[in-house]
Amino acid sequence: MKRLILILVAIMAISVSAEAQSKTSKVTFEVDGVCEMCKERIEKAAILTKGVKFATWNIQKKELYCIYNNKKTTLTKIKQAIADVGHDTKEIKATDEVYNGIDECCKYRTLETH
Repeated sequence: MKRLILILVAIMAISVSAEAQSKTSKVTFEVDGVCEMCKERIEKAAILTKGVKFATWNIQKKELYCIYNNKKTTLTKIKQAIADVGHDTKEIKATDEVYNGIDECCKYRTLETH
């Protein structure tokens, strides 16, 4: 009987662990930007999105690595938050009004390389 209880507890622990892991998504996606100010703005927009646990933007690769709880937010919401502060992703572009409001050193649409 003890053995059966231990097996059931082990199965329940594995199920809970699997469920907890399925809530977390890890993604990397392209975000346009050019400098440290862009990095700060992009990461802040991502991390302030409800459900985002971690976000770091690589300046050279122009990629954001993000860990988020997919029960609390979606990738689309994260990309929209980034577009709302002036940075384009492949799927969601910042409005011209927002883009024109970012600092001159951060203007990436007219630059081929920085």
